[in-house]
Amino acid sequence: MADKLRTQQELERLQAKYIGTGHPDTTSWEWRTNIARDTYSSIVGHPPHLAYISLAQNEPTTKVRAQLIRKMIQPCGPPPPREGDEPLPRPTEES
Repeated sequence: MADKLRTQQELERLQAKYIGTGHPDTTSWEWRTNIARDTYSSIVGHPPHLAYISLAQNEPTTKVRAQLIRKMIQPCGPPPPREGDEPLPRPTEES
């Protein structure tokens, strides 16, 4: 029993320390966003990988780096609406 509790506590500690590991309430959108951001930051942080991507796209390295950093803002699009959230009202046309 103590091993199970210790394992659970270690898992909770790691989840608190590393955001991308997720938890039971993590949505698929949050998980995909974390994976995409980790991938983009890894590419930007490793110059040989960034050079390979820029060569494949036939773009300058600085331009590819800027594109990847911009993609980190919302890599999987806007978040889906949560349960209980009301949709935003649509603007009406005034005549």
